[in-house]
Amino acid sequence: MFYIMMFMLMLGIIMFCMMHKHLLQTLLILEFLVLIMFLMMFFMILIMGYEMYYSLLFLIFTVCEGALGLSILVNLVRNQGNDFISSMSVLSW
Repeated sequence: MFYIMMFMLMLGIIMFCMMHKHLLQTLLILEFLVLIMFLMMFFMILIMGYEMYYSLLFLIFTVCEGALGLSILVNLVRNQGNDFISSMSVLSW
């Protein structure tokens, strides 16, 4: 089971490195990576017998990260009309 999760994590990292055209695609891949890390952390906490409070804290930070990413996506689409990463510039913010 651990090897399957590690394979999925590596596959997500490779997809993140290769997909860099749309911001929405990169946000979805980041959410996939976060979910895989949550599953790995959940199973490790379950095996070790620790409390599940850390998984709840991790989920809270995940929701905050997702909301921040969506707000950046909405801001980008409103200002520039598309979600291409190539149209983003640090100087224009």
